[in-house]
Amino acid sequence: MTVALKKRILIVDDEVDLVYLLTVRLKATGYDVMIARDGQECLEKVKTDHPDLILLDILMPKLNGYEVCRMLKDDSITAGIPIIMLTATVKQGNDLLVSSAGADSYMTKPYEMGELLHRIEALLAHPS
Repeated sequence: MTVALKKRILIVDDEVDLVYLLTVRLKATGYDVMIARDGQECLEKVKTDHPDLILLDILMPKLNGYEVCRMLKDDSITAGIPIIMLTATVKQGNDLLVSSAGADSYMTKPYEMGELLHRIEALLAHPS
C-alpha cells in the first residue's frame, strides 16, 4: 500500500496576517505549507523545497511577483510549477501583466477562500 504525499504549497507574501490565515486554511485542507516573505526567498525555497504550487504576491520586497514568476517560468526545472498570483492592486492591465509573466491564474485580494481552493485543486489536478 502506498501513501499519497501531501501536496506542497509555497506561500510568497510579506503580509503576516494573510500568510497566517492562508497557512491555517491550507493545512486544514490537507496541504503542506511553506512560506517565503519576499521574491528572493521564494527563489531559494523553490530550489530546496520543491513546491507543487506557488501562491505569489505581486508587490513584495527585493523582487516583485512579476519578476519571480518570469524567472521560474523561464527555467526548465521550475516552469511546470503552477503559480497563482495574488494582488491587492486593482488596475487595468493586471491580467495582461500576469499573463505575460507566465502565471497560471490570478486573483485580486480580498479573494473568496473557496474560489482560491478550487483553483488550487484544479491546477494540482491538471498542471499546465
